[in-house]
Parts: sequence; C-alpha cells; structure tokens
Amino acid sequence: MHEIGVLIEVVKSVEKFAKINNVQKIETLVLQIGELSSMIPKYMKNLYPASIEGTILEGSELKIEILPANALCKECNKVFNIVSNKGICPNCKSEKCEILSGKEFYIKEIACY
Repeated sequence: MHEIGVLIEVVKSVEKFAKINNVQKIETLVLQIGELSSMIPKYMKNLYPASIEGTILEGSELKIEILPANALCKECNKVFNIVSNKGICPNCKSEKCEILSGKEFYIKEIACY
C-alpha cells in the first residue's frame, strides 16, 4: 500500500505551500486521480486521517475527483474511455490505441482559512 507514502508527500507539499503563503489552517484538499493511476481512491480516503495527524491539514476534508482514462483509436481516430470499453474502440473494435489521459495525479485545490 504505497498510498500512505504518497499522501505523506502531498501533506509535505501542502505544508510548504501554506508556509510560503502564511496559511494557518487547511479546510479542504482536492486531489485529481486518473482512472489508470496506481493510486486507489478508497485507500487514499481511508489513510488520509492518519497522514494529516499533527499537521496543518489536521481536521481537513479530502475530496477526490476521478479523471477519465481516455484513449485515441489509431485506426479510426475516435477518443474513447479505455476502462469502460476494456481497451477496445467502441467505434471500430480496434485494440490499437494511444492513452491520452487517466494516469494523472494532481493536487487540484487547497481551500484555506
């Protein structure tokens, strides 16, 4: 479960941001996680309280937005969701595709007060 290590690094980044911007408390942290990312949102949510204990984020809420795993079919040039279509273009049934999105992991928003 590498999610805890990633969360600890996210907390460090947010704390650095807070220090630079004289922020005293974080209310909400919004992460964007791609469908193909190695991060499992359920684990991130479950591990969040432990990773923020004793930090400026303690008591904050974690929100996660899932980014779709889109691919471009190399045969017909249509964009499709690779996860829901199991890697097969719904237009031409080709398996030849290029992944366009879905591997991302971003800190989207830090709500402060």
